[in-house]
Amino acid sequence: MTVLILGGTGEARSLAAALDDADIAFESSLAGRVRNPRLPVGPVRIGGFGGADGLVRYLTERGIRSVVDATHPFAAGISANAAAACAAANVPLVRLQRPGWHDAHGRWTWVDDHDGAAHVAATGRRIFLSTGRQTLDRFVGPLAAHDVLVRVVDPLTTELPPSWSVLLGRGPYTASDERKLLLDNGIDTLVTKDSGGSLTRGKLDAADELGVRVIVIRRPPTPRGVATVETVTVAREWVLRVAEVRPADLRNVDRRPSSSLRAVPGATAPSAAPRA
Repeated sequence: MTVLILGGTGEARSLAAALDDADIAFESSLAGRVRNPRLPVGPVRIGGFGGADGLVRYLTERGIRSVVDATHPFAAGISANAAAACAAANVPLVRLQRPGWHDAHGRWTWVDDHDGAAHVAATGRRIFLSTGRQTLDRFVGPLAAHDVLVRVVDPLTTELPPSWSVLLGRGPYTASDERKLLLDNGIDTLVTKDSGGSLTRGKLDAADELGVRVIVIRRPPTPRGVATVETVTVAREWVLRVAEVRPADLRNVDRRPSSSLRAVPGATAPSAAPRA
C-alpha cells in the first residue's frame, strides 16, 4: 500500500511524519512554486503531473492505493485535478484542510475573490497585501496608484507600480511581529485569504487590536463529492482504514462519511470515505 500526499502545507508535513511513524508506505508531492520549500520526511517529488490525466497515469504506474489532498485551501486547480483523477482511477481520496478563520468581532469584510478584494481595498490609504505572489496581477490595476506593501517568500520577477514596496519573509509570524509591521508601515487596510490555522493568524489578531480594516477572501469550494477532515489525526486514521481494504474490494467500500468526515454540502456520497 502506498499513499500519495499532495502537500506543501504544515498539515501535509505532519501527516508524512505520522505515516512514517506508523510504518505506512507513502510519498509526498509538492507543486514546486516555492524556491526552497520546507520538505517533509520520506520520499518527495516536486512538480506538476500534467493535469488530471497525468495524475491518473501516475497513480496507476506507482500503484497508489489512496490519496490525501493536503494542499493549500486555495490550491483549487490541484484539488480539482485530484478529485477527477481519483474518481477515474477508483483511488480513495480525502481532503485534509485546516479549519477556516472566524471573525469573532464581526468586523471583517468578506469577499468572494481577488477582484472583489481589490475593489474594496481601493478605498484604503496604506494597504498590506498578504495574498501571495501568484495573484498580484489581480491587484496591480485597481491599486496601481495606491501605497501597497506586499509580503512574499521569494523575490518577484514582475515589475510592480512605483508606489508599491516588497517585503521578503517566511513565516510563521507572531501577533507581536505583525503588530510592529502594521505600525511601522502605517497600514490601515489588510488584505488576506482565508488560509485558516494558527500559524498565519497573527496578522489578523494584530489588525483587530489596532483597528486596521481586514478584507478576507473566501475559500474556493471543495470539489463536489470529496470528503474532508480537519486534523492530521483523523487523516491518519482514514489512511489506516483504507489500508485494510483489498484493491479488488475498493468499489464496494461504504462511501458514506464516518462521524469524523465531513461531506461537501449538497454533494453526493464522498469518493474515498472509509467504511462505516
